[in-house]
Amino acid sequence: MRKRLIGDPQPDAQQAPPAWLRLDELAEVEISSEDAAWPIESALLPGTGGGWRASLPGRQTIRLIFARPQRLQRIHLRFVEPARQRTQEYLLRWSGDGGQSFHDIVRQQWNFDPHAASTQTEQHQVDLAAVAVLELIITPDIADTQAFATLSEMWLA
Repeated sequence: MRKRLIGDPQPDAQQAPPAWLRLDELAEVEISSEDAAWPIESALLPGTGGGWRASLPGRQTIRLIFARPQRLQRIHLRFVEPARQRTQEYLLRWSGDGGQSFHDIVRQQWNFDPHAASTQTEQHQVDLAAVAVLELIITPDIADTQAFATLSEMWLA
């Protein structure tokens, strides 16, 4: 009898998750408001804190303006709402011309419920070759204009 020992197949190199971009080195951030205790850096840089929170209620915008256009393949978003029931909507869009025109990536609603679903984590697989501006618009509660927007994590690869 002939026999041959086979090893475990090698993982496909394309399946390995790409490294997160260093947004502190690659982009300028514009935000519509910010609670000083919850700065935007806490959401954009992995391992740096508990996330961002707006200082004003209602719809908020987080805009990343890249010094050089970036190729994006993955967008990781995480929102946490442990205290109140609300329906949040977010719009993620990009521009290749410095913000003159935008293309929607996704518009999504999520129902937070502290007793059932207090965390929303999204992994958006994209293939965007030359992103000059990436914009996240958060409506924290579509029924209550006095709700505050939060973002736990926004990482790009």
